[in-house]
Amino acid sequence: MATTVQKITLSPSRDIPFNKLLLSQSNVRRVKAGVSVEELADDIARRGLLQGLSVRPVTDQAGVETGMFEIPAGGRRYRALELLVKQKRLAKTAPVPCIVRDSGIAEEDSLAENVQRAPLHPLDQFRAFLALREKGQSEEEIAAAFFVSVNVVKQRLKLASVSPALLDVYAGDGMTLDQLMAFTVSGDHERQEQVFERLKASYDKQPYVIRRMLTEGAVRASDKRAQFIGLDAYEAAGGTVLRDLFQGDDGGWLQDVPLVDQMVTDKLKADAEAIAAEGWKWIEVAPDFAYGHAFGLRQLRGEAVPLTPEEEAGRDAIHAEFDRLSEEYQDADELPDEVDERLSELETLIEGFDNRPVVFDVAEIARAGAFVSIGADGRLRVERGYVRPEDELSVEPASEPDVDGDDERAFAASYEGDGAVVTVGPNAEPEEDEGLSPISDRLMTELTSHRTLGLRNALGERPDIAFVAALHVLTLKTFYHYGSDSCLELDLKSVSFGTQAPGLNDSASAEAIRVRHESWSKALPKESADLWDALQEWDGDSRAALFAHIVSLSVNAVYEPWNRRPRAAVHADRLAQAVDLDMAAAGWKPTVDNFLGRVTKARILQAVSQAKGQRAADRIEHLKKGDMAAEAETLLADTGWLPEPLRTPGRAVEAEAAPESATEETAEQSSEKLPEDDDERLAQNDDAGEPMIAAE
Repeated sequence: MATTVQKITLSPSRDIPFNKLLLSQSNVRRVKAGVSVEELADDIARRGLLQGLSVRPVTDQAGVETGMFEIPAGGRRYRALELLVKQKRLAKTAPVPCIVRDSGIAEEDSLAENVQRAPLHPLDQFRAFLALREKGQSEEEIAAAFFVSVNVVKQRLKLASVSPALLDVYAGDGMTLDQLMAFTVSGDHERQEQVFERLKASYDKQPYVIRRMLTEGAVRASDKRAQFIGLDAYEAAGGTVLRDLFQGDDGGWLQDVPLVDQMVTDKLKADAEAIAAEGWKWIEVAPDFAYGHAFGLRQLRGEAVPLTPEEEAGRDAIHAEFDRLSEEYQDADELPDEVDERLSELETLIEGFDNRPVVFDVAEIARAGAFVSIGADGRLRVERGYVRPEDELSVEPASEPDVDGDDERAFAASYEGDGAVVTVGPNAEPEEDEGLSPISDRLMTELTSHRTLGLRNALGERPDIAFVAALHVLTLKTFYHYGSDSCLELDLKSVSFGTQAPGLNDSASAEAIRVRHESWSKALPKESADLWDALQEWDGDSRAALFAHIVSLSVNAVYEPWNRRPRAAVHADRLAQAVDLDMAAAGWKPTVDNFLGRVTKARILQAVSQAKGQRAADRIEHLKKGDMAAEAETLLADTGWLPEPLRTPGRAVEAEAAPESATEETAEQSSEKLPEDDDERLAQNDDAGEPMIAAE
């Protein structure tokens, strides 16, 4: 006998006026999550109610239906409808699609509706956004429809554009969402698949490794070469820029390196031709010059282009406005945005007036040259007016000797003072009856020897004048290269770095020295003969500041394996202590290029351990050398850690003495963030099962 299968009966569906509905206390959802009621109301107004409410008839004490219906499942949808009614966008009696149930337990209905539904896989969301985009909706329209930012839409579309082969791996749980995000850096499917194959054989599959593989060999957009040519021009020339929508990328990576180099060369060449048209004898062009490239060359002293009366009036007005705003807001804790912006504009205008173009004498231009390169900020750097030693004019004698062919006594030199002229000759002392005749060389030497001792003694008793005299000769040798203009035999050696460290010429210290040197050069008189009088007129602070700058140029604390100077190294430490040198504050940071990639793994781990704690070092201990160095660069950023040769005694001790407990928390925070659950990060559903995209 055949068994009869009892057919199930579904609960009836009917439209119930909104004013006949009320919330039930049997709804199990207590914690609010997902899309807000306001956003859900807007979505219902746009698309209508996509899923009906689950309701039960309300009965009185006698069990008789009252005509009202309570809602155990769908409370948020009801509140959204209620909001639309309050906004008069929905009638109170508007029919609402409902499933009417009268059996079972209300709490079971609410629990089942929330538990039994299957959340949408993130990949389905990505592809759904892509489908909407392909059907003509803009990114802004998609963002507005699903209450997310335009950037979130761009991220979803970017994820959907990854190689289909990799999307299949992700759909099969073969890679995490963070790994998929890393692959979006490159839009080249073939390149993505190549990196994925390499990743299979790699022990470390972290997202940063994927990004590094995809961008290796590329030029960062923050590189001064990229800033010099401009991203727009690079892309217009057919270059590809790799971008990361999920992490800060400083503008991305320029993938076509040969194109970057060619564009840099062409632009520098064009700029150099314009500079050469000024008439310079020579032009040297390079993206970057080594630090000290102008060592041994004399720089010409040009004249700033004078201001016109109109420009002077404009400058005075700008200074007056700047002073007025500064005085008005000097006691304010925080400047209003518009005032802060205006002060910045005024500072820029004032700087433009202070840095006027410099003009040079045509005759000087004809024997001098210029260096054309790229500055650290990506702008064209032109260093004009450098004269090579071989191009210097020969120094002519002040006057020609008066030679008498019959007389062996030749004119040697003339000294003028107080209207008297003393002539010096090589002959022996003259007879008394010969009258006025030249002083012999021997006697002149003896006399000036006495005067030299007298000067030494007198100068030794006048520290103020001795300081000016020393400053005078050192300034001559630094800015004028005319050491013979002084009777002091002091010398100043400026180190020409034989081995260039990466980025030395673009370092913060090099730039500060260059700016300070140019500032002093503008303040000094153009002619060396006027220098002594100028220094005499300056106040003590100005002379001391110039002296400090000049003496600083003679510092040589460079380690040279062929020139051991242990005592000089000890003095460098003492000098660093005296000036409280902090190389981290001076702008030095450990990178793969300048340190981490050039030392052993043990030293890398030691650095991370000192700066971030042993736990942070243990986390990267398993990495290969290149990956370890790159990860260490991230961990050490902004920690102020310095290798031993850069530490100032006293400062390094405190850093190394930091207790382990004080660094473990920081190390924990800086470690690689573990991927969160894909569904939690990208998909949230309302209590009725309608798929929604959560804004990040």
